[in-house]
Amino acid sequence: MKRLSHYRRHRFAGPVLLLFALFMVGTTFSVATASTRQSSSVLSRSTSIAEGQQIFLKGCSSCHGLNAEGTKIAPSLIGVGAASVDFQVGTGRMPMADMSVQAMRKKPAYNADQVAALAAYVASLAPGPAIPGGEILNYERDGSTAQGGELFRTNCAMCHNFAAQGGALSQGKSAPSLMGVTPTQIYEAMITGPQSMPVFSDKIITPAEKLSIIKWIKAAETEPSLGGASLGRVGPVTEGLLGWTLGLGLLIGVAVWLATKAR
Repeated sequence: MKRLSHYRRHRFAGPVLLLFALFMVGTTFSVATASTRQSSSVLSRSTSIAEGQQIFLKGCSSCHGLNAEGTKIAPSLIGVGAASVDFQVGTGRMPMADMSVQAMRKKPAYNADQVAALAAYVASLAPGPAIPGGEILNYERDGSTAQGGELFRTNCAMCHNFAAQGGALSQGKSAPSLMGVTPTQIYEAMITGPQSMPVFSDKIITPAEKLSIIKWIKAAETEPSLGGASLGRVGPVTEGLLGWTLGLGLLIGVAVWLATKAR
């Protein structure tokens, strides 16, 4: 006890005790704040899932089933992940009235918050591809335009055209143009494989390579058309057809005019 009393009367005892008290208060506050944030995050996620479930029951269950198990006219959504929902619903492809035709891009039926809630609900059913965040989509820093162009021509050009302008597929289907598509949607399409598109897993095309493809698409999007009208950039066939049609039509018109004048 005498020893403790001796230290208590030391001139540094007060500052040390004050620093210790401040440390304990700060630590307690940090732990309490972290717990509150975690509880708030869990509560917010639960609310979002509940909201998404209500949206699903009203707008999606008639085709995909009450529990997203799928029906004869629509596939199961268990395990498709939030990325698939964000792509399909966020681009307006879903919901659709006729499941037998190709889903086309249109104005979304739900706002961003509703899409996020619907994605959270479907993601809660089973593990699946998540929506890529901003830390993943830093294609300007991590992507390579040259590598992206090579990868695109190898894996994507046969459907989307070598200039990403879109193209025709079999059975009356078509691959859409990639001009004006957001980086998030491009990444989501690669990891979920919507409709006729294959899934490009990270083993086939790595995340870094996906960013390179996105960077090349964005570079192609801003590339000027020095020759005037791009005509879809499908090459000399379209240009030759247009030149032949206009040229031949002009020659026929001139011949008819000359024949009329000769009378």
